[in-house]
Amino acid sequence: MTIPPLYGVDEPGDENAGAGVERVSGYVSKCFVVGAIAAPTLLIVFAVSGLLGQLIGDGGSVWRVPYLFEATTPTGSDMGAHVLLPKILMEDLLPSGRLLGWSMDWSAGFPVMYFYFPLPAVAIVLLDLVLPYGVAFKLVVVAGLIILPTVSYLFVRYFGFSRFVAVLAGVAGSLFVFMASYINLGANIISTLIGEFSYGWSFALSILYVGLVVRNYRRNTMFDPWAGVVLGLTAMSHVITTIVVVVATLPLLLAPIVQRFDVRENEGQAIRGAVGVLWTYVVGFGVSAFWSIALGVNVLKGMTTDMGWVQATAVVGDNGGFGSPIPAEFVPVFVIGMIGMVWTLTRGDRVGILVWMTLFPLAGYFTIAQFGLTVFYNARLLPYWFFGMHIFAGLTVGLTASALADRFAHVARKSLIGIVAITIMIIGAVVSMQNLLGTVKWTFEGYENKQVWNEYENLMRTMDELPDGRVMWEANVDINRYGSSIALMLFPFWSDGHPSMSGLFYEGSLTTPFDFLNAAEVSHRPFNRIAGLDYGEMDFGRGVRHLGLYDVAYYVSYTEEATVSALAFGLEPISEAPPWTIFALPSTGRVDVATYEPVVWAGEGSFVDAALEWYDDVENLDVWLVEEGPPEWVRVTSVTARLKVPRPYPDRLTGTAMVTTFEDHTVSFKTDAVGIPHLVKVSYFPNWTVTGGSGVYRAAPSLMVVVPEDENVSLTFENRWVENLGLAITAVTLVGLGSYATVTSRRSRSPSP
Repeated sequence: MTIPPLYGVDEPGDENAGAGVERVSGYVSKCFVVGAIAAPTLLIVFAVSGLLGQLIGDGGSVWRVPYLFEATTPTGSDMGAHVLLPKILMEDLLPSGRLLGWSMDWSAGFPVMYFYFPLPAVAIVLLDLVLPYGVAFKLVVVAGLIILPTVSYLFVRYFGFSRFVAVLAGVAGSLFVFMASYINLGANIISTLIGEFSYGWSFALSILYVGLVVRNYRRNTMFDPWAGVVLGLTAMSHVITTIVVVVATLPLLLAPIVQRFDVRENEGQAIRGAVGVLWTYVVGFGVSAFWSIALGVNVLKGMTTDMGWVQATAVVGDNGGFGSPIPAEFVPVFVIGMIGMVWTLTRGDRVGILVWMTLFPLAGYFTIAQFGLTVFYNARLLPYWFFGMHIFAGLTVGLTASALADRFAHVARKSLIGIVAITIMIIGAVVSMQNLLGTVKWTFEGYENKQVWNEYENLMRTMDELPDGRVMWEANVDINRYGSSIALMLFPFWSDGHPSMSGLFYEGSLTTPFDFLNAAEVSHRPFNRIAGLDYGEMDFGRGVRHLGLYDVAYYVSYTEEATVSALAFGLEPISEAPPWTIFALPSTGRVDVATYEPVVWAGEGSFVDAALEWYDDVENLDVWLVEEGPPEWVRVTSVTARLKVPRPYPDRLTGTAMVTTFEDHTVSFKTDAVGIPHLVKVSYFPNWTVTGGSGVYRAAPSLMVVVPEDENVSLTFENRWVENLGLAITAVTLVGLGSYATVTSRRSRSPSP
């Protein structure tokens, strides 16, 4: 018995090729296709630009410039801080010939682009060459949404359906971006507006990739560089989507193994198709290797923070916006989509990959929750479930409309049926988007158009007049009135020389859990986003000691409660920008000389857990705990044991260190305590190397210890073998693709024998 392979049949362009293609007789106009795809595309543009909101009355003028094209700084949840990353790339990294690097702007220093996605950020930088920064940023944010109708059409078309059916299914699939029942899972408009625009880019690219793979499999194509390039671009936009589509295409790769063949040609096609899929993996990896290898190695080495995600377990309902497989607004799509899934399978359409891509993320949602994983939020898989069911619902509409269209011999009447179906779908999307339009306005009108902009601007100007120094600010949820609850992360965006102790890319910094603990100690109603940490009450006694460990120079209070507590503790207010009060913190220096010999952690638990326990003991922060060290340093298997074996340095009272250079990629200091360990108050990362000393050792909470061998010591952030290997692989891949394109072009121009 021959098992049907899991791919579409019949070439695009063959309107009546077989059972796998909807049976519309006659010609379907390409103009109809273009117009039909343009309808949801324009609807998305009108919605995300703010123009649609103005037309139906959101308090603005119909005649004003749409928010999307105003040169303002986007706000809204995480988006309110995302604007800093392309600026770092543009002003610091790229001019020095780097794409991966380091910045001191957040979290006592953090790795730039190592754990976040380079493609959208680079696109913003390039677009900024011809457009104002705010406009360039916004256009890149919405780009993934805008291309989704076209990608959805191609996706269905590549499965072998006719233009007529593919248009209707593609429109239905793209309209899933108007779902409003979840806010942070990715791919819909609301998720994009709160900061998940990289996911939106990657989602659209991943759908295109799966379509290309299916098309190549059908065409018996063994090597298609474009599919591999799209996979590489998908990876450089988001990791979750890349994992999903690799798993989605695995059945094609494994087809020669899991299927039996009675017909030799089928076996040959399966093998060639599997080789083609494998080549896309190779090319995709090669294109993204300059970034993905460093990402993978550093994740495996534990250079990220576990956010302690609490997994979603809901099955129905909106789940407070945090995701469930069947929210209320999705029920009609779910019912119609199940009809489409059964209908296409019973018709003999080869939609196995589409079924698999739709259902396995749903299975993953439930499976991950059962295992209790905390490093990955299971509901992030659900956009593929929603999209797949929208596509199947569109196939139901398309096949039904096709059956009706077969009754008419005139092309215009067939097109009219399609237009009516598309109009009904779009009206349904418009009816459901009222709340969405308010989010568009809030996000894209920018910080500058908020009613309290003057207060926010005054704070940034006031801080800009103060000497350089790290800033800790009160993490209070009411700050959202300025545009985002994390609006003060943009101190370095508005004021050079004033890094924010709190930074956005939480999972990409080892300092994140300690920063959240600090924020809880100096804030009224703080965020406390990491589950499982031992957050206490507001306590400036503990908070100031912890902030001194990171050499934070300023504290900015917002609420009366925090201001009163800071004054009661004895902090000195040095400036006011109502409602903000700026306090000076005790100066501790960027480099400390050890009082006691550091103690090396050799226990069974992770160093992060040990560092958290060490951090909680504020009375003994001078007994440093390190992850590694010279053989002569004492090893301990419990954190409290370090207090029983401290070895004081008798010359400590005369030892001092003076910082001579403190830049993004270089930290230098001069010391008269040669041979005694020094604590450098910059977040640890393995790319830091030292000259004039030994180390660099990871130290609690998240800093670095070096041992000077000379009075002049310099730490430099340098590429390691992982970056060099990645760059080499990407270079070889690009040269190979260029050579292939050249040879192919010459062959196409040469006359046939």
